[in-house]
Amino acid sequence: MTSIDTAVDHLDWVDIGGQLDVEGWAVLPGLLGPDAVRDLAQQARASGTGWERLEFSDLGCGELRYFDTNFPIPLTALRSALYRRLAVIANRWNETLDVAHRYPTSLDEFLQLNRAAGQTRPQSHLTRLGVEDHLALHQRSDGEQVFPLQLVALLSEPGDDFDGGEFVMTEQRPRMQSRPAVLPLRLGDLAVIATAHRPFKGSRGHYRVNLKHAVSRVRRGQRIGLELSFHDAP
Repeated sequence: MTSIDTAVDHLDWVDIGGQLDVEGWAVLPGLLGPDAVRDLAQQARASGTGWERLEFSDLGCGELRYFDTNFPIPLTALRSALYRRLAVIANRWNETLDVAHRYPTSLDEFLQLNRAAGQTRPQSHLTRLGVEDHLALHQRSDGEQVFPLQLVALLSEPGDDFDGGEFVMTEQRPRMQSRPAVLPLRLGDLAVIATAHRPFKGSRGHYRVNLKHAVSRVRRGQRIGLELSFHDAP
């Protein structure tokens, strides 16, 4: 077992599962570790190639760089270790919603199902947002194989490296106004969030609610972030 597996197993998964059930998100403080944060932030600050500039598109305004074959090894190990634990929660959510589908226990098996469904385009990416940049409300839920949880992380320090740029989630329940939440992310924090839907217990039992996420306008400096998806896009 690797050190990453050990760190993930030592997390309080009862508490994490409870937070995801109630809020649709849970922050895992400092899980990335200082070395991984520093390396990823250096990659993002380098001008380099592969950056896609968003100019007031449906996704907002800023820069994205997708991980293709150059997925960093620490993130590969972390994503696999977290998938193993989160698959248990994902399967419990499906059982709660009376959905027959069950997710396999390992990320490799799940990605094989992705490839069989024609989903081969990676969705995990770095974000680089400067002054006046933002990410609009969105969700990455295209394809037959969609994992209901994903990861986000902050690679800059709020208040020092940038101002603004809060990570925001909204939850839409039937016949109700959207419920917003601002996640309290600090440098190196990782958060598990619902990809698009989660179970919610109403007066007549559980039903599915819709979630989206965004990053508010950066007012000063540069905000570097990370999104890790477990499923690929068609």
